[in-house]
This record gives sequence, structure tokens and C-alpha cells, in this order.
Amino acid sequence: MNTLNIKGILVKKFDAETIEGKEGKIWKKKNFILDTGSQFNSEICFQLFGEEKVKILDKFQINDNIEVHFNLYSKKFNNRYFHNIDAWKIEKNLEEQSDNEPTNVPF
Repeated sequence: MNTLNIKGILVKKFDAETIEGKEGKIWKKKNFILDTGSQFNSEICFQLFGEEKVKILDKFQINDNIEVHFNLYSKKFNNRYFHNIDAWKIEKNLEEQSDNEPTNVPF
């Protein structure tokens, strides 16, 4: 499986959500928004899924320049496809530009 990564500015962190699965298992989920600085559709909503992954975002602040490693996931339901962008690793962008402009990695 190929993994993807992208760099940008953390612009919003949503509150964690608790979700109950079909079998009654409880899951945690947290979404956040990254601004890639691209000309069109620059904001991307990622999700962190699971108790441990939700905690990853705690060490980052709004306006931090970060790099997000993620997988794309699609699921078919009622003949429609729904997509998730699942982050699994977040780290400070070590190549921060001096003018603080976000950068992105082409797919």
C-alpha cells in the first residue's frame, strides 16, 4: 500500500467524538483541517481514528507548520462511495519556509 504525505498549516482542531460500533465497541475520532496553501481547494479535512491516534494532535497548536502522513479510504454504501482521509502520523515540518508559507507535496 502506498502512503501519502502533505505539508501545510494546522488551521482547526475539532473536538474528539465518541462513536459506538455495531458490536457495541466504543471508538474515538477527531478531525482537523490543514491548509496546504494551494491555489484551489487548499483546506483538507483529515480524521484521526482510535484512542491512541486522537492523542497525536494534542502536541500541535493552531498555525503550526506540519507534515501529515495519511491513507485514503473509500467505502461503497447504497451504490455511492464515501471517502475518508485517515491521518496516522503528524510531525513538525522540518523544512519550514522562512516566510511561513505552507507547502504541499504533489500526489
